[in-house]
Amino acid sequence: MKISPSLLAADFKKLGEEVARITAAGAEMLHLDVMDGNFVPNMSFGPDVIKAIRPVSDIFFDVHLMIDRPERYIDKFIAAGADGVTIHFESTEQPAEVLKAIRAAGKKAGLSISPDTPAEAIEKLLPLADMVLVMTVYPGFGGQKLIPAQLEKAQKVRNMLDAKGLTAVDVQADGGIGLGNLSDVLAHGINVVVAGTAVFGAPDPAAVIAEMRKLA
Repeated sequence: MKISPSLLAADFKKLGEEVARITAAGAEMLHLDVMDGNFVPNMSFGPDVIKAIRPVSDIFFDVHLMIDRPERYIDKFIAAGADGVTIHFESTEQPAEVLKAIRAAGKKAGLSISPDTPAEAIEKLLPLADMVLVMTVYPGFGGQKLIPAQLEKAQKVRNMLDAKGLTAVDVQADGGIGLGNLSDVLAHGINVVVAGTAVFGAPDPAAVIAEMRKLA
């Protein structure tokens, strides 16, 4: 299991300290949710914020683009310090080309699907992805409860990857995940977990991450 705390749950008044805190706590990745107010109703931050916090930590920057036509901005996010870039299947008419471009830049390419998109829709794209992100809530809104049916979808994605011999591809889940349901999440072929408040909101993130690892 890899843990990727979501920066959206951090205290934005002291982002540098927050990133250093979860790095020291042992998280493998930092999940950076970029929202444009168009593909999803809310807005968050852009490449300048990522660039500003990049020098603070060498943790893997897991950049999740919830934006329309991400192909327009891939280069900017990579230049800002992204180690991996995840795009939404639903956000572009050329997902294959975008995934190839991310890999050509030497970065990990991720492909995300929203709750209403079936796993089968991305089957042909799986060989182009280093990670598949199954949204376990509707993207763009915080505080939602995990949608159980999305775990079954994640298992279907894992099964398709295994059938194609793509066993090294990560399956990530994002939305409504905490200590209470982590075991169930991990039982469905998911090996990368996005957690927000559960980690950043804890007085001792290292203790929470340790508890999460006990469930893995």
